Amino acid sequence: MTLRVAMIGYGFMGATHSVGWRQAPRMFDLADTVEMAVVVGRNADAVAGAAEKWGWAESATDWREVIARDDIDIVDIVTPGDSHAEIAIAALDAGKHVLCEKPLANPVEEAEARADAAARAASRGVRSMVGFTYRRVPAVTFLRDLIAQGVVGTVQQVRAAYRQDWLVDPAMPLAWRLQKEHAGSGALGDIGAHIIDMTQFVTGLSVDAVSGTIDTIVKERPLLGSGSGLSGTAAEGFGEVTVDDVAIFTGRLGNGALVSFEATRFATGRKNALTIEVSGDKGALAFDLEDLNSLQFYDRTAPEDRQGFTKILVTEAQHPYLAAWWPAGHMLGYEHGFSHQVVDLVTAIAEGADPHPTFAEGLSVQRVLDAVERSSANESAWVRVAAATPASV
Repeated sequence: MTLRVAMIGYGFMGATHSVGWRQAPRMFDLADTVEMAVVVGRNADAVAGAAEKWGWAESATDWREVIARDDIDIVDIVTPGDSHAEIAIAALDAGKHVLCEKPLANPVEEAEARADAAARAASRGVRSMVGFTYRRVPAVTFLRDLIAQGVVGTVQQVRAAYRQDWLVDPAMPLAWRLQKEHAGSGALGDIGAHIIDMTQFVTGLSVDAVSGTIDTIVKERPLLGSGSGLSGTAAEGFGEVTVDDVAIFTGRLGNGALVSFEATRFATGRKNALTIEVSGDKGALAFDLEDLNSLQFYDRTAPEDRQGFTKILVTEAQHPYLAAWWPAGHMLGYEHGFSHQVVDLVTAIAEGADPHPTFAEGLSVQRVLDAVERSSANESAWVRVAAATPASV
C-alpha cells in the first residue's frame, strides 16, 4: 500500500523530518510505499517554498482540513510544543497514524489525554510514535543491545548530560523556545527530555524519583525580529524569559541505581554534547553525540593488564540500521536518525504493531519532567514520579 504523509510545521525539525521521509524509502526496503503528500504552515508563501525545497507534493495552511482528507494516512507533527496535543488528538481521532516530535505535550494533563487517545486509536489499528530520534543513532541502539545482553552486568550508576551554549550570549533574542506558553519548559523539557528518555531506553529501567534544581540565568532578552532554528535577529525592546536555562537533577532508577542528569544551554563551548555513561559491576559503556559513530567500552572482566576503555566503531553492517548504508568506516551523521525513525514507523504500521517510543513512553518522560519542576520548587526535595511507565526494551 501507499502511505501518504502530511507534515504539520516546517521549521528546523521540518527540515530534518523531510530528509527522513525522502531518504528512508530510497535506502531501505520498506514494506509500504511512502509519499510526501503535503506540508502545512501558517504562511502560505513560506510553506510553499518549503514544499518545493524539501520535496513535498503540495502545501497548505489549514491543518484541520488536511487531517480531514481521505488521502492522508500519516500525520507528522513538528510544530512548537504548545500545539502538539490538539493536533495529535485530532489526527488520531480521524484515524491517521501519528509521528509527533517531543514533547508529547506541555502540561502532564495534556500528555495523559494524548496517551489515552493513542490507546483508543491503537485498538482500531491506528499507530502513534514520539520522535525521540536519538534512540535511532546506531551507536545508541547498539549500546542498548549490549546492556540487554549483560555486558556491563548490573547497572549501578548512570551519568547523562545534554549541554549546549547557544544562549550564553545575552543578546540572543527571545525565541519561542524561551517562552513557557509555547515551549512548556526550557532546557529541562527541550534537551533534558532526551537524556531522560535515553537513560530509560538503554537501561530498560524507569526513573522513579528525582531531586533537582532549575534556574534561569538570563531573565530578559531582546524581542525576536526574525529567526529559524537556534538562531535569530533582535527587534526593538525586551521581553521576559519564562523558562529555565539550566536543570541539574538526580534520579533513582527502578533497580535503585542513581543517575546524575544535567541539561543546560549555558555550557560555554559545548555545541550539542549529549553524553551518557552507564556503569555496571562487569563493565561500562559511554556515548557522546559529538562522536556519534562510536562507543567507549570498558570490560572489567578482562585481565588486569588489558583493562581500559576501548573504542568501538559502530559502522559495521551487523550494527543496527547500518546494512542499508555505506561500507564499514564510512560515517553517518545527525540526519540519519530521522531516516531510521521513518523505517521503524512504517515497519510497525505494516506489521500492525505499536512503534516505539509509544505515547505511553512519552508520557513517562513528561512525568519525570514534572517531578523535577516540583522538586525544584520545593527546595530540591525528592519527588516520586507518578505512575512512571517502564521504557520498552
